[in-house]
Amino acid sequence: MKNISIIGTVGVPASYGGFETLAENLIKYHNAASLPYLLTVYCSSRSYPSRAQSYLSAKLKYVPLNANGVQSIPYDFVSLFSAARGGSDVILLLGVSGAIALPFVRLFSSARIITNIDGIEWRREKWQGVAKHFLRFSEKMAVRFSHEVIADNAAIAAYVHDTYDVSAHVIAYGGDHAMDVEAVPVDEYVLPAKYAFSVCRIEPENNVHMAVEAFAEHAVESLVMVGNWNNSEYGRALRKKYSLYENLYLLDPIYDLGKLKTLRSGAWCYVHGHSAGGTNPSLVEAMHFGRPVLAFDCDFNRSTTENKALFFEDADSLIKLVEGLDGAMIQQVGYAMSEIAVRRYTWRVVAEEYFNLLN
Repeated sequence: MKNISIIGTVGVPASYGGFETLAENLIKYHNAASLPYLLTVYCSSRSYPSRAQSYLSAKLKYVPLNANGVQSIPYDFVSLFSAARGGSDVILLLGVSGAIALPFVRLFSSARIITNIDGIEWRREKWQGVAKHFLRFSEKMAVRFSHEVIADNAAIAAYVHDTYDVSAHVIAYGGDHAMDVEAVPVDEYVLPAKYAFSVCRIEPENNVHMAVEAFAEHAVESLVMVGNWNNSEYGRALRKKYSLYENLYLLDPIYDLGKLKTLRSGAWCYVHGHSAGGTNPSLVEAMHFGRPVLAFDCDFNRSTTENKALFFEDADSLIKLVEGLDGAMIQQVGYAMSEIAVRRYTWRVVAEEYFNLLN
């Protein structure tokens, strides 16, 4: 029986994060389909103090390091060497943090290594100096020493081909788990009857400043935005500047999918400002709700939405989109988003593609 190890996540069951949600849904598919593989997922013992030995049909192994931040590098190292020594036939590496270990792993292991390189991580604004150079080198090692490379977006695959002359498999993320939960009332907030919605990490590359500026200037429409405002000077400054606008609802992070379902279901449109990272999980989740998507104009978002979303480049163009949307356009774009989501971004489709490649 083929032994498959999944490395690079905080662990399962998932509490938050795209790779964690991916790993959990691969396990659920593996379990439901009774696939004939031994599945092992590496987890951070710092995040799972109870250390369950299994989750559904997957065996869990624990590494006594944090899976994020600087420790993500030794965390992936330890996981990779453990999986190789443990006789893994296939290693699915999620992310490139530990990819500089791959040449050494391949010296003594015959495991087939498949790496999802995530977005073009080194291009993110939050990485500077040594960290940026390290991530770029890690990406190069991941592409060079993996047997197969996964990109979650066609634009990422094009970048891999143009940069490294390697063909990547394009496999996106599922978003239907956002629909498959009971809606939970968001009683802690008094929200308007009509609002646009957005949820993201509050970072410059997600163009949060554009969204709040646009709706502040166009006070006729309300914006409800959920994010980690207090985690950076950027977020704190924006919240302080725009907190007095009555049509802006800048909410703290909400991880409960039931509450997010309530907020997404009640919105008339979804604003997506991400400019990096490939196929963003928050976008494919939102597309399942059949609301028009107003997305920042970049290759990643155009690829994800098949050019059928409405695109903005700055606060002024976002205002014009909001002002120009009528009932017919709302229905037309919302339907297009839902059709694409059901066709491309369900976990059944994604998991089938992953296990076909893993096999």
